[in-house]
Amino acid sequence: MADLKLTRVSTLLVCCLLSAPVAADTVFGVYAGGQYWQTDTSGSFGSNSNAQEFDFEDEQQKSYYIAFEHPIPMFPNLKVRHNELVSSGQQTLSQDFNFFGTNFSAGTSAAYQTDLTHTDYTFYYELFDNDLLTFDLGLTAKRVEGELAVQSQQLVERSATDGWVPTLYSQLRVGIPATPLTFYGTANAVSIDDSKIEDYDLGIEYRVIENLAIDVNLQLGYRAFAIELDDLDGVYSNLDYKGPYLGLELHF
Repeated sequence: MADLKLTRVSTLLVCCLLSAPVAADTVFGVYAGGQYWQTDTSGSFGSNSNAQEFDFEDEQQKSYYIAFEHPIPMFPNLKVRHNELVSSGQQTLSQDFNFFGTNFSAGTSAAYQTDLTHTDYTFYYELFDNDLLTFDLGLTAKRVEGELAVQSQQLVERSATDGWVPTLYSQLRVGIPATPLTFYGTANAVSIDDSKIEDYDLGIEYRVIENLAIDVNLQLGYRAFAIELDDLDGVYSNLDYKGPYLGLELHF
């Protein structure tokens, strides 16, 4: 049933893309960049609806991407982005916590880790593309190969996640006339029944170098990633990752 719903969502998103007017770059372009993200992580996870609330430590995450844009209107552009997303912590449990059949008693000192590292494959069209306004719309396939783990002195339990999640992708960029500044926002989101993934970032970009050979842009922004799972492979979660980031982008 879940696979059928994901298929319906994917079909709907593809139909939206095909019915929209498209525009294309006049030249072939390559964008490559990376971001350093300071995350404040909060939330809960478990193997039943009574998930355990955890106290995570702040972490530094990394994200890398490369995008290819071309002048052929009928074919989408491609962006591949790898997102590191690992958080951990340790606390004394205030209540009994059963994780996939392993019971961690109240008063136990437990260490825990969430690894939701994933790669985004985004196919998108440029609906508007000029110096003042750029708007992209597309479809992202998130490849998640993650793991949730809880460990005490005597017990350890792990749960692996592996699969594809489709999300709707959009990006808006607004240039400030007579300045080297651009404001931008990016969104990847999907909601299926009581499960959802939301990945948003807002930022400002400063064009350090801009010529025919290469553009170099500095980025300062804020990113928020939320994942709510309702019995996906037996996993329940309500996790939020948010914080500021610094980035560098090259355009060839």
